[in-house]
Amino acid sequence: MTPAATTDIRVEQTNHIVIITLNRPERLNAISGPMLNELAAKLKEANDDADVRVVIITGAGKGFCSGLDLKDTQQRIQSGADIGLTRDARRLFSLDKSPITALWEMDKPVIAAINGAAAGFGMDMALLADMRIMGDTAKLAATMVKRNVVPESGGTWLLPRLIGWGKAAEIFYRGLTLDAQRCLDLGIANAVVPTDEVLKTAIAWAEEIGANAPLAVQTTKRMMRLGMDQTFETAVDHLLMHFTALTGMDDFKEALTAYNEKRPPKFIGRSAQCEPSVRQLHLRLHDDARRL
Repeated sequence: MTPAATTDIRVEQTNHIVIITLNRPERLNAISGPMLNELAAKLKEANDDADVRVVIITGAGKGFCSGLDLKDTQQRIQSGADIGLTRDARRLFSLDKSPITALWEMDKPVIAAINGAAAGFGMDMALLADMRIMGDTAKLAATMVKRNVVPESGGTWLLPRLIGWGKAAEIFYRGLTLDAQRCLDLGIANAVVPTDEVLKTAIAWAEEIGANAPLAVQTTKRMMRLGMDQTFETAVDHLLMHFTALTGMDDFKEALTAYNEKRPPKFIGRSAQCEPSVRQLHLRLHDDARRL
């Protein structure tokens, strides 16, 4: 992984884990214009790097992410300008370069280490992660209706699928702020820990995930994501294709050998017979199926 092009984002890589830290603590890590493209670029880079197995997103200081930076918009309103869609907002809604699209399309597992408040864009970003570990003082703020806006980054699609229509409607329509325990009770948070242990816990989970066969983990994530819009029959058909391909890999042989030798397996995530990218593997399997 290359360093971020802005100091507002920090990128750290240890072994197979990448930690992306939103680094504007004085603004509770509100997303500035320069951060949008850079965050998307770093997420895509991590997804394409065969050595990366897990990504952790967290915030510096007391906040996770307070949303899109509205300071400039407020200043323009006070000056009497017609705000419309700002350049940064248009960049956000250019979905091919948006962090939310990069997060949704990632095959690598993503853990949100929510160390403080997550509001608006920050809440949607947390929902796009595969797992959420929250500090005991962290909160998710679904207060968009109190600002005459909507969850522009996919929240209205994500939250009903996580907790059901009725609970999602209550949260969004009432503009609720949820504490960590409420998020855990609803199934939004996977775990709640003391705030100073959030990142430590996320790293421990990431190490556990990273010790597993990386292409099996990534394929499982991809099949879960695609399965949300597939019939059961189609999903099982795709799973069987991937199952067959994965059993032909070196990592499958290593898993059997390690089991028989009663030792932890040492997975490499690639082999001469199989592409190192889950997306490439998925496309090749579909091409093979069409030729049958």
